[in-house]
Amino acid sequence: MTTVSIGYVPLLDAAPLIIAQEMGFAREEGLDLNLRPAPSWSSVRDMLSFGAVDAAHMLAPLPIASALGLGAGTAPMCAVSVLSMNGSVIGVSKALADKLRAAGHDFGFTDARPAGTALIAATRAPLRIGVPFPFSMHAELLIYWLSALGLPAPQNVDIRTVPPSSMADALAADEIDAFCVGEPWGSLVVEQDVGQLLLPCSTIWRSFPEKVLAMRTTWAEENPVLCGKLVRALVKAAAWLANPTSPALTAEMLARPDYLNLPWDILERALTGHLVISARGERRHVPNFVTFHHGAATFPWRSQAEWIGLQLARRTGLDRTQSMAAASAVFRPDIHRAALEGSGMDVPGASSRVEGALAHPTAVASALGQITLMPDQFFDGRVFDPRAPE
Repeated sequence: MTTVSIGYVPLLDAAPLIIAQEMGFAREEGLDLNLRPAPSWSSVRDMLSFGAVDAAHMLAPLPIASALGLGAGTAPMCAVSVLSMNGSVIGVSKALADKLRAAGHDFGFTDARPAGTALIAATRAPLRIGVPFPFSMHAELLIYWLSALGLPAPQNVDIRTVPPSSMADALAADEIDAFCVGEPWGSLVVEQDVGQLLLPCSTIWRSFPEKVLAMRTTWAEENPVLCGKLVRALVKAAAWLANPTSPALTAEMLARPDYLNLPWDILERALTGHLVISARGERRHVPNFVTFHHGAATFPWRSQAEWIGLQLARRTGLDRTQSMAAASAVFRPDIHRAALEGSGMDVPGASSRVEGALAHPTAVASALGQITLMPDQFFDGRVFDPRAPE
């Protein structure tokens, strides 16, 4: 049995790591996962960068930002697998929620355009929004969404870094007007009656990579057998998580004191997409709120990395072509594909695609024949073709 140490932030989307260890998928591959929680994403990045852990649960844009020289990361990192798609929420303070309701917004929870338009109209400038880290899908989706609706960001938005577990406290202290965070921390804001949920982030981009399994590039390339075992264990865990009978047991395991230490029923809501959005008890159902396996969810598409690289370049002034190339090299479909070869688990035949082009589940060529991808439209109908970016 080989011990592999993995850093993570206690969030719902750390589930593949926890399930791989608890349900024996790691043991099947001869691995014992030493899961090491961290209070913030900068801590996880530093643990990985300085060799304190072998791999890490990581925000999808974080290793790309490091490759572009943004932030404090030092060692080159790569993403060999996607751990989760979607799973984040946008919420507002109680005062802002009251303004939105007074203006007629219905908190329908399904359409990013009217919600964003109402938010811009109701808020004072600049809008103060808490996100877990500057280089995160939370920040990138907020900037994309608000800019498309006429509030150019980040120029007109005050984006503040707030650890996920501190989001409710920041809202209660009036340090932020709104927030974007991974579950269950949005639901905790509602439970503590300091705010209300406005949207799931999947209404901005229907299938986006939220967290990845990151490694130091040298470690991944020098330990291909061990890397392959870890990827397979996590993909098996992701497949188990997709079983309709899994959410209840998953919530129970994640709720334990040594993992998230939170009420299991709040975790189960997010796992099943049945969210309570206000202290009034209003409920909304979001199909595929968080996805671990369906639609080739674990596959690290180079095109998704390039989209992230382009967004980072736009807001930091970096060269866009060079940034897309550097980002593309961070996501490693080659390592993911090699890990699953011969395992009976399928992967797409291509490593890149046009993002935002799928309105319906769509079958594409795969290593074993065909695999069905999930809808992936952007809310404004635009598409991203890496061969001809805007």
